[in-house]
Amino acid sequence: MKKTVKVVAAIIENDNEEILCALRSPTMAIPNMWEFPGGKVKEGENLQTALEREIKEELTCEIKASEVFNEIIHEYDSFIINLIALKARLIEGDPVETEHSKLVWLKRDNLKSLVWAPADIPAVEQLIKEKV
Repeated sequence: MKKTVKVVAAIIENDNEEILCALRSPTMAIPNMWEFPGGKVKEGENLQTALEREIKEELTCEIKASEVFNEIIHEYDSFIINLIALKARLIEGDPVETEHSKLVWLKRDNLKSLVWAPADIPAVEQLIKEKV
């Protein structure tokens, strides 16, 4: 039986209406694909706290996480992911790639130009439809 992993992801938008996208490194699971940064939710942790902690650990900046934007369950070959994307805003520092290969800020219209991890695609499509 495959393990289900509960993961939060940040939809961080800057003042230019660009969204932060992160390229998974070659050593990560689902390598060399784009995702919204985040990570696993620890036992007893709420979604916002988990996301704020993960972004501080992975990107060395601080965010304020808010409402759930999108939630999906996606089955990969070796595990099932319950991916919960939350809207967030940067409150201190600039994102730095410590685990990812690359970080880019993109307008909604350009999100489809990247090769996304399958679990992130529904959030990408929702963002494009949402258009500010």
